[in-house]
Amino acid sequence: MIRKVNGICLKQVVAELDEITKREFVRTFDAVDKQFRETFVRLFGGGSARLALTDPEDLVNTGIEIEARLPGRREQGLAMLSGGERSLTAIALVFALLKVSPTPVCVMDEVDAMLDEANVGRFRDLLVDLSKETQFIIITHNRNTVQAADVIYGITMGRDSASQIISLRLDQVTDDMLKRG
Repeated sequence: MIRKVNGICLKQVVAELDEITKREFVRTFDAVDKQFRETFVRLFGGGSARLALTDPEDLVNTGIEIEARLPGRREQGLAMLSGGERSLTAIALVFALLKVSPTPVCVMDEVDAMLDEANVGRFRDLLVDLSKETQFIIITHNRNTVQAADVIYGITMGRDSASQIISLRLDQVTDDMLKRG
């Protein structure tokens, strides 16, 4: 039995919604792939990467694979990358998603922990660029990442052994404060 509501067949509505959903998925996937390629090259200072559908004929059940070629190396899967390289690749994907569809806030916890000094610098530079659209809350122990912050929050142990929250607005730091530190 085919149900009709106000003269419209529900199967037809579902089919149209499926087509719209598939079309929008492909559009968004292509946009994220383009941004991922650009962001990967910027974060790694070269190389190439792309997103690929595991089954482009079945968009409902397809998976997504990440293919990466680091500067001076051949293409390889994520499993063959070091921890820092995997972290930077994941950061490239998150940043690509944020470029395609910015969110008001993004929380990142120790994403820079596995990165070397050069990669932290590129991560920080891109973070500063993206912070024009998105407010980032970064949990880090890395001094270079902290340099991108406007405000620093910390937890310290007071004399009475109770935790205390401290904050510092970097735009309010004076030369006199720096000389005392």
